[in-house]
Amino acid sequence: MFTAEELLPIKLTLELALITTVFLLLVATPLAWWLSHTKSKWRAPISSIVTLPLVLPPSVLGFYLLVAMGPSGPLGKLTEALGIGLLTFTFPGLVIGSIVYSMPFAVQPLQAAFESIGKRPLEVAATLGAKPLDAFFNVVLPLAKPGFVTAALLTFAHTIGEFGVVLMIGGNVPGKTQVVSTEIYSYVEAMEYGKAHWLAGGMVVFSFFKFRFSAASSGRRFQAGMFI
Repeated sequence: MFTAEELLPIKLTLELALITTVFLLLVATPLAWWLSHTKSKWRAPISSIVTLPLVLPPSVLGFYLLVAMGPSGPLGKLTEALGIGLLTFTFPGLVIGSIVYSMPFAVQPLQAAFESIGKRPLEVAATLGAKPLDAFFNVVLPLAKPGFVTAALLTFAHTIGEFGVVLMIGGNVPGKTQVVSTEIYSYVEAMEYGKAHWLAGGMVVFSFFKFRFSAASSGRRFQAGMFI
């Protein structure tokens, strides 16, 4: 039913979701740690900026990212000065847009996990002679594992379902920026509802199993918490 070229958006979607998830976990971890412990006056503004993608329409966020990465935008001027070229309508541009758009889905679970740990484990580790970095990797990260699992699942699933931001930044270029959501849109425009049904149905099945996995993980954490 589908040719190899028509299946390419699935591969691009999975690559985009995986790369975005990895990068966001690396970026969101120190940011969430800072937000959960700082008393700086900048905490509230930065927290609001991180949360902004949750309330902004995707088309609005995508438009301003498009402007920023365009030839007249600050990011576009920087990439051109570095010899990279413009990132609009490219896969790296999609990655940057996805990182910005999915930021709150990674930061908020990690911030909640860090806040739930409290200061006591770090104080105990310090009394035993552990350095702050050692305490973070050997005490905080294992205790915050549920938060990392939740952040990874939410980020991956949210990236796969992106449409507005992806369409604004990357367009719908086959083989380069066409992901599953934009391919479904193309099939609907062409009135090829059969192919659209197959892809949309696959997204529904993926969402169902993702929800079941998340629910099972939450259940295990709840049962474990009953015996603490």
